[in-house]
Amino acid sequence: MQPVERQPFVEEPAEAPKTSWFHKLASLLFIIVCFEVGVFLLIFPWMDYWNNNSIAGLAPWVRTMWENAYFRGALSGLGLVNIYISLGEVFRLRRPRADRLKVPVL
Repeated sequence: MQPVERQPFVEEPAEAPKTSWFHKLASLLFIIVCFEVGVFLLIFPWMDYWNNNSIAGLAPWVRTMWENAYFRGALSGLGLVNIYISLGEVFRLRRPRADRLKVPVL
């Protein structure tokens, strides 16, 4: 019985995932929604319209919390997080695919 020689493992290059137009459209819609919600949460708590709504009149403790500057600041912070996420998605969308990068060989 003769020993069987093992064939060397040849790794085939993996194909880069192809992005289709609906993936880009979904990313673009996500960016727009995140940015709009972020701007709304950043600005609206500090406007005069903030106190004139039905949520603030539900209960006395809700009214107290609703008019609190810390609560408004927390909502503005959430708005900044939404804007940050949308900008991060813009840069992710603009990044070239890995198969299109030209890496110099030394």
